[in-house]
Amino acid sequence: MATKYKHIFFDLDHTLWDFDANSRYTLEELYGMFNLRERGVYDFELFYINYLVHNEKLWSRYRNGFIKAEELRWKRMWLTLIDFKIGDEQLARALSARFLELLPDKNLLFPYTLEILQYLTNKQYRLHMITNGFDLVQHRKLRNSGLDKFFAEVVTCDSCNSIKPHKEIFDYAFARTGAQLHESIMVGDSMEADIQGAINAGIDQLYVNYLKLDPLIKPTYMVSSLKELENIF
Repeated sequence: MATKYKHIFFDLDHTLWDFDANSRYTLEELYGMFNLRERGVYDFELFYINYLVHNEKLWSRYRNGFIKAEELRWKRMWLTLIDFKIGDEQLARALSARFLELLPDKNLLFPYTLEILQYLTNKQYRLHMITNGFDLVQHRKLRNSGLDKFFAEVVTCDSCNSIKPHKEIFDYAFARTGAQLHESIMVGDSMEADIQGAINAGIDQLYVNYLKLDPLIKPTYMVSSLKELENIF
């Protein structure tokens, strides 16, 4: 169908790599490792849910340039602890450091991730990644989940000093890959980062709408599962 494309740029977290599920397993490890119940975190489910909420809010602030990466890393833990009336910055920083050590070893992917990447590879598409995640962490995720072999280039916010949805990270990716605008498309789950970012960069967009939300922006394509990419490419 869409034979004009040669380069497909993917997001990683929440699109291919299941951030929420992998975070849950990591937080469960930390919950026991740091004796958080004894410290006053009386409900793990609430701890997990609140962490996801704070993480998303801080990532939005980071994308918009209001905070730095280091603040994002530890404050998502600190704010989650504050919800349980635990104002312990040292504990929050220790949790953050250990979280970033353990998280990249998790390898839960969304259904049909490996299959669709193999399908696209077999059809001779050039696959690349543009991720707002941190360089060392993202490359470990890719290796440990078996995704690294599919991607010719992986562009992180660390590697180019920019972040989606800003145009500069896409321009850097195009320069790295030699991709032309008219033959490129961005695949991602975030309307703010991936879809608006691709629009800013002047390329087509494919919104992976797992939650079946009503998008504020009309993307070029929209699917609710990775399997549906076979109907487009």
